[in-house]
Amino acid sequence: MIPVIISGGSGTRLWPVSRKACPKQFSKILDESLFVKTYKRLQPLGNPWVITTEALKVLTEKSLKEIGQSAERVIYEPFAMNTAPAIALLCKNFEMSGQSEEVVGVFPADHYIPDASLFHQHVRAAEEIAKSGQIVTLGIKPTLPSTGYGYIELQGKGVGGIEGLCAIGFREKPALEKAIEFLEKGNFVWNAGMFIFKVSTLIAEFKKHMPELWQAIEDLEVDHSNLKEIYSKCPSQSIDYGIMEKLESHTCVPCSFSWSDIGSWDALVNLNGDFEGEKIQVEATNNALAGMKDKTYAFIGVDDLVVIDTEDALVVAKKGETEKVKNVVDQLSKAGSQKVKDHNFEIRPWGQYRILNDTEYYKSKVITVDPKAQLSYQSHNNRSEHWVVVKGRGEVVLNDEVIPVSYGKHVFIPVGAKHRIRNTSETPLEFIEVQSGSYFGEDDIVRYQDDYART
Repeated sequence: MIPVIISGGSGTRLWPVSRKACPKQFSKILDESLFVKTYKRLQPLGNPWVITTEALKVLTEKSLKEIGQSAERVIYEPFAMNTAPAIALLCKNFEMSGQSEEVVGVFPADHYIPDASLFHQHVRAAEEIAKSGQIVTLGIKPTLPSTGYGYIELQGKGVGGIEGLCAIGFREKPALEKAIEFLEKGNFVWNAGMFIFKVSTLIAEFKKHMPELWQAIEDLEVDHSNLKEIYSKCPSQSIDYGIMEKLESHTCVPCSFSWSDIGSWDALVNLNGDFEGEKIQVEATNNALAGMKDKTYAFIGVDDLVVIDTEDALVVAKKGETEKVKNVVDQLSKAGSQKVKDHNFEIRPWGQYRILNDTEYYKSKVITVDPKAQLSYQSHNNRSEHWVVVKGRGEVVLNDEVIPVSYGKHVFIPVGAKHRIRNTSETPLEFIEVQSGSYFGEDDIVRYQDDYART
């Protein structure tokens, strides 16, 4: 089969660690990112593909590079849409490459499934059913009456083992009373957004149930040169609403493996316990911490709290209430806060930077350049810069003069001077940058040469 990772998201549910510019599948909250975990979990099933947005291109390609993979099997949407256009684009891509009879599995990038072997058994069972022309979903057997997931109603409870059951209806995220009823009935599973299908089968359903969408996708050029124009014509609808709920019949494989979409800090804390930070409790119990590495947190006379601390935001919530962090994000969005989208660090194709201080009269950063990478050859109209190398070695090009640099070396970049730094070594190069001038925005860059085709 062809496993496909669908990777999008707005980064709101695990804010402030997860944000729009770096949603949760790329946040290294656990030992490695959920994107990497998902990719590794799918590899035994086949060579994974990825469908994501242009906005997440750098994070996607750097994540793949971490595990020795190229970006040759990545499809980029020009902008974020819902799952129906994304999966239609995927199907058209495989149809154009002569793979209409292949079975494809679509899996979200941000799910946590610790038992890969049991997961593979369920997917293989679904694959066999899909070969016969059925569209198959993987449903998670509920362990509690959750109001945070949609449900799929099955015809019967099954007889045990891994099997496909007829799905007879989708249910929206229910109120608690209804969720309890679903759990007691025993023939409902959580809708985990995992689909297995033959490409030709799903294309036929797109033509039948979403003809406007498929008509737009049909005009796709092989090189995707007209994709932006096509996407602007596509309805932004989920695959559940657009296709799955309209099928005359489809099969669901109820899954018994441990699963979490890590949809809240409560879910993450239940999964992992505490994260970074030193926690001290005085007459306090059952508090959870996701803090900063070198910081001490004292809980005094309080119970059942979750504390999430980053360099520019602090969240304190009662356990069981952390889903409401999305309300915080909504308020920040209405106020126009950049903290919804950006961290005080940014991942770039050549490495990353972290803002140390940002004032009206200066801005300072610590900048890390990956081995053998280099920044663009550029200049600034409104600021000068001081660079001090604190780790590694490389060379600075300043108005075409090459200057070797290593630990302790200082270089001054005047306003308007053409400059770049390159890492010539096999280890990261790190330097402190202090900007002074009248404007410090990232758009004050004139690029003359760039390895990543940025303008």
